[in-house]
Amino acid sequence: MPEYICPQDGTRADTTALTWCCPACRGPWDLEFEAAGALSLNSLAGRVNSLWRYEEVLPLSSPTTTLGEGRTPLVPVTGTVSAKLDFLMPTLSFKDRGAVMLAELARRLSPERVVADSSGNAGTAVAAYCARASLPCTVYVPEGTSPKKTEQIRAHGAHLEIVPGDREATAAAARAAADAPGTFYASHVFNPYFLHGTKTYVYELWEDLGGRLPDAIAVPVGNGTLLLGAALATTELHARGLIDRRPALIAVQAENVSPLAAAFRTGAEDLLPEDLLPDGPAGPAAATLAEGIAIPRPPRARAILAAVRESGGTFLTVTEDQIRAAQLDLAARGFYVETTGVACWAAVGGWTDRSVVVPLCGAGLKTGLAG
Repeated sequence: MPEYICPQDGTRADTTALTWCCPACRGPWDLEFEAAGALSLNSLAGRVNSLWRYEEVLPLSSPTTTLGEGRTPLVPVTGTVSAKLDFLMPTLSFKDRGAVMLAELARRLSPERVVADSSGNAGTAVAAYCARASLPCTVYVPEGTSPKKTEQIRAHGAHLEIVPGDREATAAAARAAADAPGTFYASHVFNPYFLHGTKTYVYELWEDLGGRLPDAIAVPVGNGTLLLGAALATTELHARGLIDRRPALIAVQAENVSPLAAAFRTGAEDLLPEDLLPDGPAGPAAATLAEGIAIPRPPRARAILAAVRESGGTFLTVTEDQIRAAQLDLAARGFYVETTGVACWAAVGGWTDRSVVVPLCGAGLKTGLAG
């Protein structure tokens, strides 16, 4: 039976409980579980064409909540850079990978209500999968969230709470609601089941590349759910002898909101105090077109920084002008991607010295073209 464990103090909890965070330190959970069996390329032939084909390495099995998520195309864009088209997911973003895990877990626990907070994409994914699972759902979003995303949340039947203020205020409002009895907090940040969904991104790369991985994997990083999922997968594949080396993880942030990049550059193991953040565009109060990664204080910061360092990777930042140009450049190549999803292309699209995969992780229809 999987078990929650706090990476900070070792506190444990049963995954059948609605305990959304460590009761001792209020930090996010990790998940301790044993894989059901070995995985090999040969064993995958003829399996269901979704992320559930990797069932042996997932903490849940035999789902009923699925919408066929996963198995998105991997397309060469240049001689060294390939793009994984996660904007082709059922709700048009990569967040479906983790949302299906949370909704399936919630369905099995039968809570009175599900709550989530999001800058948009995670909320639309949780709303859709809760609709699939017939679970009542409330999604908290900050004011200024893309109208197309809030429209999608409402369309799936979720109750929408628009919170005055920024992403941090939205998270605080959702966490207060999550403490109510009978509530399942479908947090893509605090609940580690989400990370075990996002790790399937790398298992798909491994399968599509014939049992290997590229030299580097670039991911946009706000709360770090895709990066931490990628780190989980590369660690698991390497430990089982399915790859002989782990790729470098390249974490991309918007220059205007880049607390992790700032910490990484100073050698810090955690976020810098706000008074030590650089002045100017990298400061905590600046706005960015990349709304999905505009997270000033990510709760899993220590784990994100450690994962990048252990992989031999680095942090890169992109300007608002680079984001605008990257969105137009990708559109000219046939890919219409939202502003957060173009950040990695802006950072590494010109690389020629090594192979790298970038995620195109949200559809352009979600935000429109950058102004």
